[in-house]
Amino acid sequence: MDSPTPTPVSAALRLCLHALLLGLLVLAAARALGDTAAPAPAVVVMAAVMAAVYAAGALAPVVRPRTRAAAFWLAGLGAVWVALLVLSPDALWVAFPLYFLQLHLLPSRWGLAAVTVTAGAAIASFVLHGQEISPGAFIGPLLGAAVAVATVFGYDALFRESERRRELIEELVSTRAELAGAERAAGTLAERERLAREIHDTLAQGLSSIQLLLRAAERSLPSDAPAAAHVRRAREAAQDNLAEARSFVRALTPPDLEHGSLAAALERLCARTTSPGLTVRFAVSGTPVELPTPYEVALLRTAQSALANTVRHAHAGRAEITLSFMDTSLSLDVVDDGTGFDLAAGPPDEAGNSGFGLPAMRSRARSLGGTLSVESAPGQGTAVAVTLPLPLAGQEVRAA
Repeated sequence: MDSPTPTPVSAALRLCLHALLLGLLVLAAARALGDTAAPAPAVVVMAAVMAAVYAAGALAPVVRPRTRAAAFWLAGLGAVWVALLVLSPDALWVAFPLYFLQLHLLPSRWGLAAVTVTAGAAIASFVLHGQEISPGAFIGPLLGAAVAVATVFGYDALFRESERRRELIEELVSTRAELAGAERAAGTLAERERLAREIHDTLAQGLSSIQLLLRAAERSLPSDAPAAAHVRRAREAAQDNLAEARSFVRALTPPDLEHGSLAAALERLCARTTSPGLTVRFAVSGTPVELPTPYEVALLRTAQSALANTVRHAHAGRAEITLSFMDTSLSLDVVDDGTGFDLAAGPPDEAGNSGFGLPAMRSRARSLGGTLSVESAPGQGTAVAVTLPLPLAGQEVRAA
């Protein structure tokens, strides 16, 4: 007679029901023994039979709610109770635990019908035993049936609500675990992107410059010079390592800023990039303000990447970096007079594929709430401009 999902509360209720029914049977048998007019032996035997039938069903694993076995067991138990009711009017009170059994084990519609029949039999026992007909003879069984119906249906409603809450809590716990996993994955991806940008803006750019310098040195040396072979092997090693660095960038998809001001770092960058065939100038517009480290990282790396593209692809004779401070924003402009490129195709790298630089620059600007714009056309040079909003006083800026 166990429920599919027993709980401590349901177990306690079942024990109380067992004790109530058995106690009422003992009471009926005891009153029959004390009443000389009643057939005491028959009442005691019938009470013992009903107790045995009840115990058999309570212990049988096949007697479960909404099963055929439960219906047959209740029918047999009801038949024994009717026989006991014919023998003793005190068996009337056994109807109360029977209400609970019928409502618990039968479907709702059949349970209500069984309770109605049981209440009618209890009321009819007053007439059968010639007792005085009074309002209590009708109100007692009907009130007991109403209490049983309200109790069982109320408990079922509370149980269903508890089950829904339990399922909701399990779903929330599962969702929280999934969210934590998604946040870890997002953090991993963000770190991979940062490392990719750092590799591109530092290691890859440096190896590219080394390769260009070695190629120039190789061309300037006579073919039979003793150092020519060493220069060629060094260039090939730099080229291989550059290919490895780019493979890391593509597989991952960056922030240590040099000590000192951003303007000083940009000026040093222009001085390092200036060569006999390329003049790079730096200018500051407006009143400089102290910037958070993420801003300086983003602007410096953007300038490095844009100048690297100028050196490798633009064949420019002049380039200029301008850092402009405005009331609510600042901008960095990198302009060259090189060959330019088709914006739809993007700047090609040495292998003829689209480079990683522009997506990295755009990602940096977007992570700080800014924008990146590129203006270029074949034969008309290139202008790269990144605009960032100036953070408010006390506002925390997180690095991408």
